[in-house]
Amino acid sequence: MTPTIGTLPDHGHDQMLGVLARADAARLKAFAEPLIAALEGIEVRENRTGLVMLPMRDTAEGTHFHLGEVLVSEALIACDGLEGYGMRRGRDLEAAMAMALVDLSVALGRNVPACNDFITSEAAIQAAEDHETLRRVEATRVEMETF
Repeated sequence: MTPTIGTLPDHGHDQMLGVLARADAARLKAFAEPLIAALEGIEVRENRTGLVMLPMRDTAEGTHFHLGEVLVSEALIACDGLEGYGMRRGRDLEAAMAMALVDLSVALGRNVPACNDFITSEAAIQAAEDHETLRRVEATRVEMETF
């Protein structure tokens, strides 16, 4: 399957950003560093930290509420009329910038196979971590009889 500019063959844009937001910071930075060479004339539009509200949904009633605020790092970069965006939990501005570099590379259609492989690898790692977490949570389940 040949990817269209701005997409990955195995991942949608939302899924890609979700995986990058949770990716290991050191691996993300190491992967993104060489991508800079293929992006001439990068303009950094935003590179900041801030607080965002964490939305949640009450599963019993289905109502939405805000659980509290979360510190995030945000980066917005542009090149050739397209933008790359990154937002990650915490104050690691370099990781947010690395995320934006990957997003911009994909948007421009540059290094798409490498980006796809990185996202696929990180998604697999995250799925394994999630499975392990759910396994540990399931072990604490208590079956109760109701009278």
